Amino acid sequence: MKTDIILCGVGGQGILSIATIIGEAALNENLYIKQAEVHGMSQRGGDVQSNLRISSDPIHSDLIGKGQADVIISMEPMEALRYLPFLNENGWIITSSTPFVNIPNYPDMEVIKADLAKVKNVIVIDIEQLAKDNGVPRSANVILLGAAQKALGIEYDKLEAAIRRVFGRKGEAIVDANIKALAIGREAQK
Repeated sequence: MKTDIILCGVGGQGILSIATIIGEAALNENLYIKQAEVHGMSQRGGDVQSNLRISSDPIHSDLIGKGQADVIISMEPMEALRYLPFLNENGWIITSSTPFVNIPNYPDMEVIKADLAKVKNVIVIDIEQLAKDNGVPRSANVILLGAAQKALGIEYDKLEAAIRRVFGRKGEAIVDANIKALAIGREAQK
C-alpha cells in the first residue's frame, strides 16, 4: 500500500487538520508516514501546500515528485490546478468548488471549472454550503476529507476513530461535529 497525497489551499482553511487526521489513521494502522513541512504562508489568506506520504513500506523522502501524487485534496479550486502537474495519470483531485479570491487577478471560475473537468478522476464539492446547511460551519475541511476517503484508500471507520483521537481533548461537541462532517462528505461524493 502506498498513497502520495498533496494537501493544498489557503492558510486558515484547515489543511493541517486534514493532514493530522489522515496521519493519525495511518499511524494507528502501523503504516509508515512522512509529511513535508507546510510550504507557503500558513497565515490566513496565504497559499499552503503539504506533501503527505503513507506506505506499508519504509518511505525515504517526504517530497512528492511531478506525476507521482495519487490524490490532491484542495480546499480551493485554483490551488488544485496549481498542483495538477504532480498528479499521476490515475490520480484523484478532490476539491472545494468555492473560490477563495485572495489575489486581484484570480482566474475566471468558468476557466477553472473547465480545466478541472479535463481531469480523469475529480470530485468538486461545495463544502462551504454543505457545512452551513448541516450546522457544521467550522468543519468544511472534514467534509472534504470525507469526500476523499475512498480515493485515499483508508477505511471510513479508521478516519472516524482518528477524528475522535485528534479532537477528543476539545470536547464531545467538536468530535461530534467533525464525525458528522466526515459522513456528509462521504455521502456527497457518491
